Amino acid sequence: MADTAKILGQTANASSEVDLYTVPGATSTVISSIVVCNRSVTATTFRIYVAIAGAAATNAQYLYYDVSLPGLDTFIATIGATLATTDVLRVLSGNANVSFNAFGIEST
Repeated sequence: MADTAKILGQTANASSEVDLYTVPGATSTVISSIVVCNRSVTATTFRIYVAIAGAAATNAQYLYYDVSLPGLDTFIATIGATLATTDVLRVLSGNANVSFNAFGIEST
């Protein structure tokens, strides 16, 4: 089994639901951290959730829901979440000025 530490996904505009990362076939992943950066002076909110096998959004999937993020501020989640093949990490923000970055390790 080979482990690869990497940037799993990045997006700079998640004002609508965005698939930030999908676990590739024959792979498992540990998400070590997720960084959310508000590039605007205006406060906003964000959501982060995991869809098992890419399922449609449900209330059970949310890791963070409408978390307030002040203007020009950054939120860092050190999480250690484990995902299986085809699981999807999704993000959403209250405006288009929020960046999301996910870091972790893929095991094949």
